[in-house]
Formats: sequence, C-alpha cells, structure tokens
Amino acid sequence: MAKIKKTLSQAIEERRATPSFDGTSIPPEDLRQILDAGLHAPSGYNMQPWRFIVVQSPEQKRRLRAASYNQAKVEEASAVIVACGDADGWRKDLDLMLHLGREGGMPESYAAQARTSVSNFLSGFSTEEMRAWLNKHVMIAFTHMMLMAEVMGYDTAPMEGFEQEKVHEVLRLPMSYWVVALLGIGYLKGTDKYYGGRYEMGHTVFGEEFGKPLK
Repeated sequence: MAKIKKTLSQAIEERRATPSFDGTSIPPEDLRQILDAGLHAPSGYNMQPWRFIVVQSPEQKRRLRAASYNQAKVEEASAVIVACGDADGWRKDLDLMLHLGREGGMPESYAAQARTSVSNFLSGFSTEEMRAWLNKHVMIAFTHMMLMAEVMGYDTAPMEGFEQEKVHEVLRLPMSYWVVALLGIGYLKGTDKYYGGRYEMGHTVFGEEFGKPLK
C-alpha cells in the first residue's frame, strides 16, 4: 500500500482536471494500486464489464494523442488508462463470475437463477442499450481509479475527447470493445486549472420528489 497523501474528502474537494503533465514516471506498484481500485468497483450482476488498456510508451502515447484530437496531455501524462467496456464480456465471463460468487458464499439457488437472468437481461439489449449499460459501469470503475490516484498524490485528467474508431485502431481493440473515457495520470506541470464552482445542493438535489427541498 502506497503512502496516502490526501484523505478521500480532500481528493474530492481539491481535484481538478489537470491541463498539463510533466511526464514524471509512475512506479509500477503505484499504477497497480490505482488499477486495483477500479477492479474493486461494483457492477450489475458483478459482471465487471470494464477493460483497461494502460498506455505508457512515448510512441503509443503519441499515436493515442493523434486519435484524441491532438490533446497534448495525452502525450504528457505519465500513463493514460483507456477505459473500455466489453459488450461480449458477459457471455465469456458468466461462468467465471458464478464461480467466484460461489467461492465467496453465493447460494447455489441464486447462482442458478443468475445464470438465466443475466443471459435473458443482457442478450436483449440493442447496441445503444448495451453501450449505455457499459458506460454506467465503466465510469464507476473509472472514478474509483481517478480518486485513488488523487488520494495517492497524483494529478488526473479525465478525457472524453477522442475518436472511437481511431482509438480502436491504435490499440487494436476487439470489435466488441466500446471506448468510454481516457484517464491521464501524472504530476501537474505549470498552473492548475481554475476552480469552476459547483451548484448549490438545492439546485440539483430534491427530497422525496422533484421540486421539494431536501430536509
């Protein structure tokens, strides 16, 4: 376990989308701890549909930058985690998910039910519905990794500016993969991004039903 530099509350409060990185390398053990945080995220049926490609070599970061609207921070970051969802993951991993569940105490009756319910639920998705489902679950894991990196003292830049087909080509991704977002990790170079402010809770949070203030 790496030394914790910030509390979770501090990381959430102080995090900014880093505009530029200095390129300092990340120790492999730190990077693995950040990735492990993502792997421990919750997901529907525990299907864990995320797939992460870690880009660190200068040559590959240069190619990825070209597929990401030439954003300099893609090339400057110490590492870029390309967060994807696998639309076919549930088909390939259903047996493994049930095996792990049984090892953790999943009742056989639930396992039998899940085998049918997971297949029935996910097999009926359209392409758009599957991508929406993947987006939800991958972003939970993505946020776990981003906040872990911040807690460990790193700076982060979540990015949604990229071209799906070009990223597929650069990373040689399977056709079933859907690229959700990129996470740049490293150390800030120069001035941090300004604080954009956040809406007051009463602007976006309601109690019991829309329009009623939370008591």
